[in-house]
Amino acid sequence: MRLLYSTAWLLALPLLFLYLVWRALRQPDYLRHWRERLGWGPRRGARPRILVHAVSVGETRAAEPLVKALLGRYPDHEILLSHITPTGRATGRELFAERVTQTYLAYDFPPLVRLFLARTQPSLCVVMETEIWPNLFAACARLGIPVLLVNARLSEKSARGYGRIARLVGPALSSLNAIAAQTAADATRLTALGGDHRIEVTGNVKFDVTPPENTVQKAEALRHLFAGRFVFLAASTRDGEEALLLDALKRFGLEDSLLVIVPRHPQRFEEVARMIGQRGLPWARRGAPDMATEHIRVFLGDSMGELAAYYAAADLAYVGGSLLPFGGQNLIEAAAAGCPALIGPHTWNFLDAADQAVAAGCARRVRDVDDLVAAVAELRRSPERRAAMAAAGLRFSAENRGATRRVMALIETALHGAVAKNRCG
Repeated sequence: MRLLYSTAWLLALPLLFLYLVWRALRQPDYLRHWRERLGWGPRRGARPRILVHAVSVGETRAAEPLVKALLGRYPDHEILLSHITPTGRATGRELFAERVTQTYLAYDFPPLVRLFLARTQPSLCVVMETEIWPNLFAACARLGIPVLLVNARLSEKSARGYGRIARLVGPALSSLNAIAAQTAADATRLTALGGDHRIEVTGNVKFDVTPPENTVQKAEALRHLFAGRFVFLAASTRDGEEALLLDALKRFGLEDSLLVIVPRHPQRFEEVARMIGQRGLPWARRGAPDMATEHIRVFLGDSMGELAAYYAAADLAYVGGSLLPFGGQNLIEAAAAGCPALIGPHTWNFLDAADQAVAAGCARRVRDVDDLVAAVAELRRSPERRAAMAAAGLRFSAENRGATRRVMALIETALHGAVAKNRCG
């Protein structure tokens, strides 16, 4: 099965270069460092390396507490942080600057994987969430490089998809040294695919993410910019959701409220800006100097790395990707900021966290955009209910911390085992 998989990669490689060129039309960074995707990663220096793979923005932000723990626990090691997307790479640079070395992960074609490992020479490979790379895992197993899948999650929908290629995925999972699952349900689904006895439930490391040091100051500046109005934040919105929200805003009024939209993907900032302008609503954007915001209806958050500040500045938030069938985005950041959250019906990517947040009283699920706007109007009239949801969010966030410590215990076991094996060899 892995031979067929590798053959598919071989046939796809020319198309992948065309894909990079096509993506570069909107994001020129897709053409930078392209040789790394062919295995030409940075050569290892004198220090041993720990490879942490975080595919894009969400995984990179989730990896923050783990990378910081690794930097503190293993100061004699170099952390090599790998990505797939330029936005993930930019987020890693923003979070860690020069404290880590960054690279793109090689495409999962055997010769490219072998070149990547020969050049980078990691002592340990940590893969965030559910990134399954059969050829990378097999090559690491042959070389005696421990691989851990951490903060692993697997929705029922994804499990059904992987189940169709279980003969490929099963051996890949069984080759891992350990799997740190977010929840017991994730562990059960991973076990069914082949993860067997290597799985431990460690919780979600996203609960351990701390906001940037200047978040309070940024939030205060935003509140001043918003002129004390009621702020409804639409956070991490996906394609199609902004139009629903803008049209609902025009239908339902809420004239004295401010809708703040922060799209999930930065390449869509200009698209959303045009969308707002076409509806004739008075608006401003974060990226424009000398903004006059006193009389605007919509504010576009077209900046990177400020979502925590937006949550801290908002009175109420909708967590995107859940009104339409995208599977939802992470609501943990809203809870940690004490921001009451509304979520739509489509939350399979974060189903356990979403259900737990609703049960804890810090989030409320809505059926559709009309139900969402009705909930905004209702909660706007009830500061007491918003305060109760905010307090519940802070409790929910505090009660679920500690996953990083449990994952670090698995990493230490794997790394020490690899060192002992190398000494014996």
